[in-house]
Amino acid sequence: MKSYRKELWFNTSTRRAFINITPEVEKAVDESGVREGLCLVNAMHITASVFINDDEPGLHDDFEKWLEELAPEKPHSRYKHNLTGEDNGDAHLKRQVMGREVVVAITEGKLDFGPWEQIFYGEFDGKRPKRVLIKIIGE
Repeated sequence: MKSYRKELWFNTSTRRAFINITPEVEKAVDESGVREGLCLVNAMHITASVFINDDEPGLHDDFEKWLEELAPEKPHSRYKHNLTGEDNGDAHLKRQVMGREVVVAITEGKLDFGPWEQIFYGEFDGKRPKRVLIKIIGE
């Protein structure tokens, strides 16, 4: 069985962002040489997410609005976590809702997606370096 590991690094200019990382993951699958297996993609930070959905700007705006309604950034005083000197209590909650990771099957050397599926990095407390791990196993 083959195993392949790669990191992607992000440093967004905004506090929140959704970035389509499908091309980078597809490149990692090609680099791995795995034809049949699994690809794990996970955010290595507790205020960021990796998820699968449609690459449609209106949907991304809907995510932003919905997440802000669920866990508003301000006032910062609403979160006990922020009493530690942080201001990102909302980002932890947003990550919990959007998820930490995805696993995608690899079939015939390609990510085996359903219609419209794409992989996204979700940033909820940006403006600093963060990474995503890609781990591929298979034959």
